[in-house]
Amino acid sequence: MSGPVTMALGPFLFRAHGFGYTDVSRKLDTTWAEIETAGRMNALQWTGPRSEIVTINGVLFPAEWGGESTLGGVRLAAKNGLPLMLANRSGQIFGMQAIQGVEDDKAFMNRLGQAGRISYSIKVRQIGSGFSLLSLLGII
Repeated sequence: MSGPVTMALGPFLFRAHGFGYTDVSRKLDTTWAEIETAGRMNALQWTGPRSEIVTINGVLFPAEWGGESTLGGVRLAAKNGLPLMLANRSGQIFGMQAIQGVEDDKAFMNRLGQAGRISYSIKVRQIGSGFSLLSLLGII
């Protein structure tokens, strides 16, 4: 009863029910260097993209569809600095991502202290192609 997989962050599968999401946003940051010129307005030179951040927001209903343990796994991957591949169901590959943050908000607590609803936000940032220990080991 978990529904089809709609997106994956490494081994963590987003589904229609269970560990699902409500929206995804992307923010691309590019830079332009300002070049001083004489007698006219300064010129701009594009220096390239700096970063792209993807934010995944969702709501879990653990008692009905689960998903809380998967969110815990994403949090654990973030704590350990594990880069993960991000891809969606339509085949779009977003590349290796560093988890920049995981936030959750638990509501409707039952008498055992368990949340009836958990809203969450996961921010990931694409890892550049520079040198790192992980790239030298062939992990990314």
